Amino acid sequence: MTKLVGKKVVVLGGTSGIGLATAKGAVAAGASVVVASSRKEKVTETVAALGKDATGHAVNLVDEAEVKAFFERTGALDHLVFTAGESLTLGLLEALDVATAHKAFELRFFGAMMAAKHAAPRIRAGGSIVFTHGVAGYRPQAGWAVAAGILGAMESLTRALAVELAPLRVNAVCPGFVRTPLWDNIPEAEREAMYTDVGKKLLVGRVGEAEDLAETYLYLMQNSFTTGQTLVVDGGGVLV
Repeated sequence: MTKLVGKKVVVLGGTSGIGLATAKGAVAAGASVVVASSRKEKVTETVAALGKDATGHAVNLVDEAEVKAFFERTGALDHLVFTAGESLTLGLLEALDVATAHKAFELRFFGAMMAAKHAAPRIRAGGSIVFTHGVAGYRPQAGWAVAAGILGAMESLTRALAVELAPLRVNAVCPGFVRTPLWDNIPEAEREAMYTDVGKKLLVGRVGEAEDLAETYLYLMQNSFTTGQTLVVDGGGVLV
């Protein structure tokens, strides 16, 4: 963990869930952290919680002009982490609204691509980019065509940019079922029952926590011999 001492880590989507856990882990490891998300009040709250080694900005991550301006303000950095994402677009193909499908790609895919475009020239030697996708790209269910398409595209983008941006390292984390605010739209009792039911089916006997995933982002930032890779962290979900 000492490899992050004195480094600057930018976490897009760093105000909740996996992104927030990663930001906390980076600060604990001695890094200074810049968080960004679309909601100013969440940014302010997160920066206060992270302490003196954190700053933050409200940024519309699908607006390229705002993304470019954000990285111009941020300046040189060591690691970029992209965990931003809205609820996945689900639904059977026969009822699919193509405009909705296009919009679903905006943040999770094109937002990540734009972030890499404007961050890469500012990332210092030895630095990295870590993207996010998910195991639904490997094991989609009926109605997951758009979501699985986005996740598969993120894995391919990771490999392509690892080649194009070398020696800058580009990797991705592929979470399984994780307890995060992504599920907060489900009533609490139903949500907890879902966590219990899903957890029983996983090889480790529980669903993931944001901190479980944060450890993987921190690892990929620090391992200087890993690039173009996706690390699946799913409690054995793809095996059952």
